[in-house]
Amino acid sequence: MIRTYTELRRLQTFEERYRYLALRGFVGRPTFGADRYINQAFYTSHQWAQVRQHVILRDRACDLGMPEREIHAKLTIHHMNPMTVAEIAQADESILDPEFLITTTHGTHNAIHYGDERLLPQFLVERSPGDTTPWKRRERP
Repeated sequence: MIRTYTELRRLQTFEERYRYLALRGFVGRPTFGADRYINQAFYTSHQWAQVRQHVILRDRACDLGMPEREIHAKLTIHHMNPMTVAEIAQADESILDPEFLITTTHGTHNAIHYGDERLLPQFLVERSPGDTTPWKRRERP
C-alpha cells in the first residue's frame, strides 16, 4: 500500500492518521544496516533540508498535521513509505516528494515504525486543586 498526504488529510482524528501510517512492527523493506552512511548523506543534503522545511511549514509543526497537536520539541519528518538504498542511489524523486512526507514527534515516529500505541505522546491533563484527594474536597454553600 502506498501512503499519501492527500489520503492522510482526509482522516479527521489523530488516531485514524496513526493507524493509517502504522507499520505494526514491520519496518518495511530491508533497512540500511551497513549502508547507513547512504541515508545519512541523504539526510544532510541541501535538497532534504529544503523539503523538510517545506513539510514543517505545511503541517504547521503539528504532529501528523493535526492542529491541536503542536510540537514544541525536536520533530521528525517521516517518510510514509519507507525508503530504500536503491531509491537514494537512483535519486528517486518520491523520497523528496512532500506528498509522501509528514511531520511527527519522535514518539509518534517510533510508534508508527514499531506499531506500539503506548509510544504516542499523551495530552497533558489540566490539574485542579484537590483533584488527587477528592475525599478532602469540601462542598461550598
